[in-house]
Amino acid sequence: MYKISVIVPVYNTEKYIKKCLDSLVNQTMKNIEIIVVNDGSNDHSEEIIKDYENKYPEMVKYYKKENGGLSSARNYGLEKAKGEYIAFVDSDDYIDKELFSKLDEYIDKNIDLIKFKTIKKYQDGKIERICGPIFEVCTGEEAFNKLYSKDILIEPAWLYLYRKEFWTKNNFKYAENLYHEDFGLTPIVIAKAKTVVSTEVYGYYYIQRENSIVTDKTKNVRKAYDLLKHYGNMLKEIKNINLEKKTKENIKMFYTNCILLKTNELGRTEQKEYIKEIKKRKIVKNIKARNLKQLIKKILLNISIKLYLKMR
Repeated sequence: MYKISVIVPVYNTEKYIKKCLDSLVNQTMKNIEIIVVNDGSNDHSEEIIKDYENKYPEMVKYYKKENGGLSSARNYGLEKAKGEYIAFVDSDDYIDKELFSKLDEYIDKNIDLIKFKTIKKYQDGKIERICGPIFEVCTGEEAFNKLYSKDILIEPAWLYLYRKEFWTKNNFKYAENLYHEDFGLTPIVIAKAKTVVSTEVYGYYYIQRENSIVTDKTKNVRKAYDLLKHYGNMLKEIKNINLEKKTKENIKMFYTNCILLKTNELGRTEQKEYIKEIKKRKIVKNIKARNLKQLIKKILLNISIKLYLKMR
């Protein structure tokens, strides 16, 4: 049995996929399978992947499917995974060759969720180490509260190792045909975990590319409204999780803040309509004032969402 199944969704990343796959086949932990899911690429990605499949037949498992988006590709890969743990790596990123070996001690303890850290890498060579809290084994509820208060990157799927049995038992799936799938699922995964650890291990290289910011007006609007759909699903999910009141409040605030910040990416007309949707759902009530600074922010928020965003 493999220790880790690494799921790599691919869509038209011929320029980057080699570096990604090189970082995986050269892992110092050898007992891994690399599940590459070609999500309907129409460039030369398939040829590159097949080369790796031929060179590393015991390690690289190649699958091809019709284009269905990132969530669809991940869910497809999850169905094929045979490892004790699951990892996700985006095909235009890569990882340190010792990442999995450094996490092995936590794998051996059968921890549900193992968090590590990322390094943002820019095209000019600049790197940025994204810090965050480090803690030993605790419950998912405790972990979310620690991450929510101190971590700027909580939701990326690729920042965790997931125990396969835990994932399967809870029937986790990424919502298909929606943007921000990590935002929609990761907080729920954390909250449901019985054991979580956050390590000091850096090993995921999150590549920042020019023109990576989406400027398509229609797409930005859809992304904003997809956040609202994820929010609605979250409200249903947390009803079925035994969590303290404060934890549920923190989860709601996490989603709410992301939704509020999304308004900054919309044009004036679209922003106006989006704010109407936020008010209709009474999302603003989720913001709690636990100190003077938060009280001031909440007062501003109740006056005007636009004013609140300007003062952040």
